[in-house]
Amino acid sequence: MDKLFIDVGLPPAEVAELVHVGDLATVRRELTQLKGDFVASKAFDDRTAVVAIAVCLEQLAGMQHAWDVYAVGTSQEEVGLQGAITSAYGLAPDVAIAIDVTFGNQPGLSAAETVEMNKGPAIVYGPNIHPVLHETLVETAKSLELPYQVEPAPGHTGTDAWAIQVTRSGIPTGLIGIPLRYMHTSVETVSVKDVERAGRLLAAFIARLDAEFMDRLAWKLAGVSEEK
Repeated sequence: MDKLFIDVGLPPAEVAELVHVGDLATVRRELTQLKGDFVASKAFDDRTAVVAIAVCLEQLAGMQHAWDVYAVGTSQEEVGLQGAITSAYGLAPDVAIAIDVTFGNQPGLSAAETVEMNKGPAIVYGPNIHPVLHETLVETAKSLELPYQVEPAPGHTGTDAWAIQVTRSGIPTGLIGIPLRYMHTSVETVSVKDVERAGRLLAAFIARLDAEFMDRLAWKLAGVSEEK
């Protein structure tokens, strides 16, 4: 980052007048509709997750659900998961599902490092993820006959899911990944259907949560009494 520079194409006097320390700059890029169901633009990481949340909320408006729902768009995920830390601490949810992009198949990356594009959202599995939440998300996708993929994450997922999981005394956390090509460029590419599927999956998952669901999250050890 310390080697990046911007040539604004102006003489020094104009630069001194127009450009100031602390000014923000961004790449100007319009959304481009590609063949099939694909679109390309900047900052799909993580604007696609916000769209998925909007789809989820639209779906929930016509569904019955027993649990209260908080939709959060966090800030500063790329510089240390800062927004997720404060949001999770402030809300202290019983469970949480993070949504982020994940590496879609593309030249230069192996199949082991990526998931398929337009084959449904990735349901992440690993130590950052509560196994019951992963299992329930998979069950939900199957019940909807919704395409999905299982993505293994053997360590830190690098997403808000990590910050949420270790907040306060720990929050059961799941993670849905939206396949994306050319991450962190101005031509990030996604399948619109994958974004919509992620929103539908999240809404149906929420609708499945009942009063007894929290009991499934705790391990019950055989022969151990819960009485003190």
